[in-house]
Amino acid sequence: MITQAITYAGAFVGGVLLWTLLEYVLHRFAFHERKLGRRVAREHLTHHAKPDYFATLAHKLVLAIPVLGGLSLVLGATLGPVGIAVVFGTFTGWQVYELIHRATHVRAPRGRYGEWARQHHLHHHFQNAKVNHGVTTPFWDIVFGTREIPSSIRVPRRHVHAFAWLLDADGVEVAERYRDLYRLV
Repeated sequence: MITQAITYAGAFVGGVLLWTLLEYVLHRFAFHERKLGRRVAREHLTHHAKPDYFATLAHKLVLAIPVLGGLSLVLGATLGPVGIAVVFGTFTGWQVYELIHRATHVRAPRGRYGEWARQHHLHHHFQNAKVNHGVTTPFWDIVFGTREIPSSIRVPRRHVHAFAWLLDADGVEVAERYRDLYRLV
C-alpha cells in the first residue's frame, strides 16, 4: 500500500515536471513560432501587446483539452492509473503556472522567487521575446540555451498600467524599491 502511494506520488510529481517542459515547448513553439496554428499564437501575441490581457478559459481549453486528453489516452493506455497520476500532476502544474503567470503581472513580488519570476518573465515581454520562455522555472531555458539574465528591465510607459505594483505611491515612476531592476522607457 505504501509502495503504491509512493508510486502515485512520484508519478504526480513527474507530471508536474512534465508540465514545465510543456510550458516551455508550448510557449516557445506554439505561441511564438506558431507551430500549432495562428489562433493559439494570436491570443498570446495579444497578451504581449496588451500585458493586462489574459486569454479566457475557453481559449485556454482549445489547447489544454487536446494536450491533456492526448496525454490521458497515451499514458492511461500504457501506464494505467500511474499514467493518470502523471496527467493529474501535469494539470496541477498548469494551474500553478496560471497562478504564477498572472501574479507576475498583477502583484508585487513576494520573496526571491517572485522577484526572479518577474525579472525573467518581463525581460521576455519587453526586451527579447525569443528568450526566457519558462515562466515558472528557468530549467528548460538553460537546457535549450534560451535563457538571458537581465541586469535591468525596461518597461514601456504605455504598459506600466498593467504593473501597478511597480509604481510609486503617485503612480508615476518606478517605486524606489524596484529602481535598481526596472526603469520606464
